[in-house]
Amino acid sequence: MKGILRLAFKLLVNDSAKFTALIVGITFAVFLMIEMTSLFAGILNKSSSTVINVGAKMWVMDPAVQTIASSIGMPDYVLDAVRSIDGVDYAVPLYSGIALVRLRDGAYQAVTVIGLDDASLFGWPKMKAGRIEDIYAENGFIAIDDAEFVKLHNPRLGTDFELNDHRGVVVGIATVTSSGLFGTPTLYTTYKRAVQYIPSTRYTTSYILVEPKSAADIAHIKQVVASLGYVAYTKKEFMQRIAHFYKYETGLGTNILLMTAISFIVGLSISGQTFYTFILENLEKFGALKAIGAKRHELVAMILFQATFTALTGYGLGVGLCAASISLVRLRVPDYAAMITFGNLVLAFAMVVVIAASSSYLGVRRVLRIEPFDIFRG
Repeated sequence: MKGILRLAFKLLVNDSAKFTALIVGITFAVFLMIEMTSLFAGILNKSSSTVINVGAKMWVMDPAVQTIASSIGMPDYVLDAVRSIDGVDYAVPLYSGIALVRLRDGAYQAVTVIGLDDASLFGWPKMKAGRIEDIYAENGFIAIDDAEFVKLHNPRLGTDFELNDHRGVVVGIATVTSSGLFGTPTLYTTYKRAVQYIPSTRYTTSYILVEPKSAADIAHIKQVVASLGYVAYTKKEFMQRIAHFYKYETGLGTNILLMTAISFIVGLSISGQTFYTFILENLEKFGALKAIGAKRHELVAMILFQATFTALTGYGLGVGLCAASISLVRLRVPDYAAMITFGNLVLAFAMVVVIAASSSYLGVRRVLRIEPFDIFRG
């Protein structure tokens, strides 16, 4: 069998033009598939950036909330009611809103403002410069050093700005795990300062962050919160809700799905046609092998080996090309959303397997139907 496979390899690479066309077709298809799905995965990850960065185990909110950015204020009694639920270790309010700040040079910039609980500062980011305690200073704000930081003109400690006729001062610079989706810088401050500086509706509590005493208490907390007319999600459930919104309630998911399907069809058509042409051009060689005693399963093994080798080679090159392109783009565009995940790789691999199976099926059918007599008679 080793000799048969070695012969199959030589037949495959002997025609460098056809071999290159096969590899390029599959590589290009894999590149497009992983690029599209990676872009979608990156967008979904960034859409849940606040949920990831704050890190609360449970989030209480209005049932109409679909994304972290579309918060709906809740009255203060909800916080007191949640704190009184059996199984709740502690619960704190969180403010999340959009504001317009005026920088020193007179330019205006939209920002995301996160207001942390004044008593606990639960969810505070990792400090890079300054101290988190300085957030209590007069007009104190923490600026997040992420891909959007430059839009604030790279502020330093002591840099001031204007927010709704209120003076703000950068008293610290911090980093977070995930930057936001909508291209706006992020500022952290205390809850009271956020609701004081930013115009809002009568109810100002965007979310209630809950720490359950144990995992067994989560179901009970959800039930009691539901009786109050609100909903409680775990961190994972809230991220899934946000992802569901972008997948099915916007055109984003449909567009990505169509591009991925087109990439698959392109790869299947190119590789299938090229591989079938390769089989036809080498039909005499397969017929000669059959005439000198090569068994049917050996011929099938040859074709499967050739299809598998080209598919896996193209898959590896496609993944490498996509990873390299994402890395290069991030050097110029730091907030580029694409990220390669294990799920993306598995999906692309499954599609490559389908491409290889389809291509080899066409070749196997043609080779098994050949008769050595027809080859030598020609």
